[in-house]
Amino acid sequence: MFRFENLEIWKLAVTYSDDIYKITYRFPKDELFGLTSQLRRAVISISANIAEGSGSDSRNDFKKFLNYAIRSNVEVISELFIARQREFISQEEFNYLYEKGEILVKKITAFKNKL
Repeated sequence: MFRFENLEIWKLAVTYSDDIYKITYRFPKDELFGLTSQLRRAVISISANIAEGSGSDSRNDFKKFLNYAIRSNVEVISELFIARQREFISQEEFNYLYEKGEILVKKITAFKNKL
């Protein structure tokens, strides 16, 4: 078993990616290589950076990857604003995903500060 598999933040990030994938299936087809792709890559990057960082030899290196995960999460939030503005998602969906993203950033930050 890999170290990241036991991390709550990694599990939350994977669940968050499922949420993002579910909403992007409904995006217009002409957004497939635009906002849809960008959102999906950014959200996958969150869990990927947590996993990659967990394999680091040093705490500082792990923290660096946790920072990358936070930055990817912030990117997702920015892209959700655009999706909402274009009416690809409802205000309720935006609020739900925004809150999940905010919680995830807080948990990653708390974990990073404990290292």
